[in-house]
Amino acid sequence: MAISLSYNNNHPKKVGIIMDGNGRWAKFNKLKINKGHEKGVGVVRDVVKECIAQNIESLTIYAFSSENWSRPQNEINGIKKLIVRAIDDQVSELKKQNVMLDFFGDLSNWGDEILGKISKAENDTFEEHPSLRLNIALGYGGRNDIVAASKRIAEHLKSDLISSDDINEDMIAKFSQVPDDNIDLIIRTGGDKRLSNFLLFQAAYAEIFFVDKLWPDFTRDDFKKCLDAFKKADRRFGKRIED
Repeated sequence: MAISLSYNNNHPKKVGIIMDGNGRWAKFNKLKINKGHEKGVGVVRDVVKECIAQNIESLTIYAFSSENWSRPQNEINGIKKLIVRAIDDQVSELKKQNVMLDFFGDLSNWGDEILGKISKAENDTFEEHPSLRLNIALGYGGRNDIVAASKRIAEHLKSDLISSDDINEDMIAKFSQVPDDNIDLIIRTGGDKRLSNFLLFQAAYAEIFFVDKLWPDFTRDDFKKCLDAFKKADRRFGKRIED
């Protein structure tokens, strides 16, 4: 009995990226750490353009994890300034590209200025049918997200708003902070081979590609190579296809 490999001939619709290596890139180039983060922002802009060209529905990027708060305060302050500057500089371009911004995670520690910028950027770029949904994780952690979703479901259950029979995968996805579910492809740059608490629920059947290049050196061609590799993935979702 032969097993027929069912290759995926389409590009992924939903992509997540762990943008690792900004700090190492800066150290290698004898620059301050935040210069690596600045260079990384430019790479995001290039990848967004390629996503639009490739008709990808959503791009979810890991900009700042819940664990990143333990980094040196001067680096965190630099990242905050960079977020403000990136929003100021890029929202008009994103609007022209019909890209919709959505920030998610625990945003409570970012301060009023950044929260105001985020709210305005989301409102200014809102589209019913965007060319790309750009989801930006700030202060996000996959485990915390699952715990928070579970608590919200428990509250609804306690208030008789739902029954235990209503609890399923769709409900967990609904109560998650993450705007998208069922991510098709996750790319991690920088050489490390782990998810680092990124999209743990949504990445259940994602293809995961690890790239040795540091994020500031990642190019549109590198991104296209990942998309091409995705085409060859044997995506069975636990099933066996036989002939």
